[in-house]
Amino acid sequence: MVYTRKNQRHLTKAEKRKFVAAVLELKRRGDYDAFVRTHVEYYVSDGDDGLRVAHMAPSFLPWHRQFLLEFERALRKIDPSVTVPYWDWTKDRTPASSLWSEDFLGGDGRRGDRQVTTGPFAHARGHWNIVEGVSEDPFLAREFGRPRDPIDLPTGEELARATAEGLYDVEPWDSTSDHGFRNKLEGWTRGRGNQRFRNHNRVHRWIGGNMLGGASVNDPVFWLHHSFIDLVWSRWQRAHPDAGYLPAKPPPAGSAQYGRVAALEDPMPPWNVRPSALLGHGHLYRYA
Repeated sequence: MVYTRKNQRHLTKAEKRKFVAAVLELKRRGDYDAFVRTHVEYYVSDGDDGLRVAHMAPSFLPWHRQFLLEFERALRKIDPSVTVPYWDWTKDRTPASSLWSEDFLGGDGRRGDRQVTTGPFAHARGHWNIVEGVSEDPFLAREFGRPRDPIDLPTGEELARATAEGLYDVEPWDSTSDHGFRNKLEGWTRGRGNQRFRNHNRVHRWIGGNMLGGASVNDPVFWLHHSFIDLVWSRWQRAHPDAGYLPAKPPPAGSAQYGRVAALEDPMPPWNVRPSALLGHGHLYRYA
């Protein structure tokens, strides 16, 4: 049966409670940290050798669609009524937004160590211990807006500049691609300072703390952020029905991207699912 992913601002108190409880149970079992490790492993940048599937590549969107599905399936094994909500950061743009409430994701980190002290994922509650990542701190950290180097969440106009792109992606299929929907949404630019970050990347930057880098899954808001990214892709597909996934064929031998990006029918690790199998989701879920 097709299930529904809802805007987080429309969740009932009971729905919030069930989502939080399922995430905490996944953490208690040790399964949540496996998702963190997966994202760290496949966070491969332009300058690294080997296949890039999770970031800085055309498969950014289908890879994360599958990643979300795997996480959602794990949650639904705990509670079949749970789905991953989405956070529309073009509208819920402040620390006062409902997702940062005490009964949902908790709020900003405190001054000094950036430790989150409110909500169910606060370390002092005893249920959320950070064990995977680059930091040795065991607590969830956030730094909304990066006061030392201020940055705002993306606006609707900034997102619209990405969704106006008529091609899915363009050569060289990495973070330097000047055009194409994928890179405009992922948010890599040639700007300086905070102007380097757009859309998806800018949200990670605005939250700060654990949301910076490959171990960003340590913050449960990661899933609500990427649920919205998935929704934006879905909307873009409807608006551009003739614009398919690119590249359709692998870059040829001799190309700088040979063996480094997943074409339409190339299996994406760790699941060996092809981008072509993830171009639609209507048979599984819909967005409210």
